[in-house]
Amino acid sequence: MYYGNLETVPYTKRTHFVLLPINVEKQLGELEFERVKAAFKGKILPPLHPQSVRVRLIAKDIIEALERGLVKDNVWSDVEYGREGSGSEYDESAKDVLMALSSAVGESKLDLDGDWHKEDEVLDDKWVQKSRQRGKDKGSQAATKHLEGLNWEVVVVDEPVVNAFCLPGGKIVVFTGLLKHFQTDAEIATIIGHEVGHTVARHSAEGITRNMWFTIFQLILLQFIFLPDLINMMSHLLLSLPFSRRMEMEADYIGLLLMASAGCDPRIAPHVYEKLGKLTGDSALRDYLSTHPSGKKRARLLAEAKVMQEALNIYKEVRAGRGIHGFL
Repeated sequence: MYYGNLETVPYTKRTHFVLLPINVEKQLGELEFERVKAAFKGKILPPLHPQSVRVRLIAKDIIEALERGLVKDNVWSDVEYGREGSGSEYDESAKDVLMALSSAVGESKLDLDGDWHKEDEVLDDKWVQKSRQRGKDKGSQAATKHLEGLNWEVVVVDEPVVNAFCLPGGKIVVFTGLLKHFQTDAEIATIIGHEVGHTVARHSAEGITRNMWFTIFQLILLQFIFLPDLINMMSHLLLSLPFSRRMEMEADYIGLLLMASAGCDPRIAPHVYEKLGKLTGDSALRDYLSTHPSGKKRARLLAEAKVMQEALNIYKEVRAGRGIHGFL
């Protein structure tokens, strides 16, 4: 069961264990997309709103860059603006979604910023290069079947939340709070590229699979130590968060290549993540208590990584009228 469900992540060539079937993953993404649209009914900008058109065009560039990166022969559907689904009026359920999406904004901004060291990061450039070399030596083929036949849709929600996300199945949600702080197309492309990177790497399916094993791990510990709160905290901090940070950095790398292939200067990305960190309240403690590394660390890692040079090469070729295929 284990070896039969191992997959290789595009670009980083990291091997991960995914039990969730692709069709179930898509269905979950579509169901969540409908739930979000129902929760924010009346708050979703119409398809012809300037912001909706703009975000959809930026997303279209990212998706076309993804198609080039994977060198697929099939023709993908165009990026549509999400149809407003049926559901209850915007009410308390939307507030729950807002709280989950913007929880980091309310964190206390402790003055714990300081120097950091690469060895403290779960995923650095050295790790990625080793992972890619192992994949090359083994002849590993990146798993891309989950990206075939996706119906990409985009919605823009009129809420002051500084966030965006891409659900499995190609459903992209962007909040106007993000557009207020990041106003250039390149900045928006950086964030959308990152979110699409999560879908490319099947991070949602990996997370669901991993959480199943965490539950089993907690039940085993309960046989010996009857401290459920402590066990839950230990497994979350020692297992869940480090892997989550790894996935965030992985999406940064994939997103950087996507935005470069879409014609955006990748050197903008570190500034975007640093700015995003300031908006959500960076601190040294945050590196260990959040799924996202601090914006300052995130920016510095990305600026110094080998992938930045790869992205710059792609960007220069695009500017010269030559696209690069198969970079993922």
